[in-house]
Amino acid sequence: MRRRLRTRLGGLAAVGLAVLALGAGCGLPEGVDGNLTDDWAAIAAPTGFTPVAATCHAAAYAPVGSRSAYEQVDCAESHRSETVYVGTYPDSAAPPEAASAAAQQAYRTCDLKTAPYVGGPWRTARLWIGVTHPSAAAWTGGARWFRCELAEVSSVEDGGGAVPRVGSLKGALAQPGSPLLLTCYAVKLDAAGAIDSMPAAPCTAKHNAEFVGIWNAGTLPYPKTDAQWAKFHSGCRSVIASYAGVPNDADQQYRTGVVSLPGGADVWALGDHAVRCYAWVDGATLTSSVKGRGNAGLPILYK
Repeated sequence: MRRRLRTRLGGLAAVGLAVLALGAGCGLPEGVDGNLTDDWAAIAAPTGFTPVAATCHAAAYAPVGSRSAYEQVDCAESHRSETVYVGTYPDSAAPPEAASAAAQQAYRTCDLKTAPYVGGPWRTARLWIGVTHPSAAAWTGGARWFRCELAEVSSVEDGGGAVPRVGSLKGALAQPGSPLLLTCYAVKLDAAGAIDSMPAAPCTAKHNAEFVGIWNAGTLPYPKTDAQWAKFHSGCRSVIASYAGVPNDADQQYRTGVVSLPGGADVWALGDHAVRCYAWVDGATLTSSVKGRGNAGLPILYK
């Protein structure tokens, strides 16, 4: 038995030597070095999903954007939101909290990027912006992007939501007479004498209010009391005076009322202290714009 074992081992060893001899004698084809791994390209490190700017989306705005919910469509098709810009948050352990310094900076960036994208001040139109950040899971995986989202809304005065649109908003306000621009309104009051609604109306049709511009409230708190609202109305009256070409004095209260419209408390906490201002002539009917018309446009009605 031991002899057979030695014979078998010897035979295997002989075969091995033959293979080695054959390899040594034949050589390798030109360009082949015999190393199976040194010419393989290295596998790239895994990367997370990053959204793309100047794209449109079928879904409405959401503060958190997951990869599974990302549905990009051609802007020539019906869509509800549009990405103006994609930026990067500073690194941290978790997505920025609401009203944090990082969240405020992202919103400020989106604000600044949107005006040149649409071709004019976006707050003077039926437009709304928001910031979308990655999900917690994506953040853990290294995602640090934020999306500047833009949407057309049915109304900024009545808090209307986003509406489906066809066509990109890029350059939309650069067009003369853009239908997105805020113009004139037919204010309707409720039984208590408060504003019930502000449906838009052509300035050449019967109306009693007109958008006149933006006033920045600076460091003032979000208005809750009558005294706080009075400061906002006073600020908007200065905008009315400049727009209509009338003195910004005590007599203005006899010419026109005022509607002061800040954004919501959520965007106020993000640093958006812009206030939309409207001249409102209660009890009278206008059929043309008051812009630059002076006393003819806003005469003293009573005193």
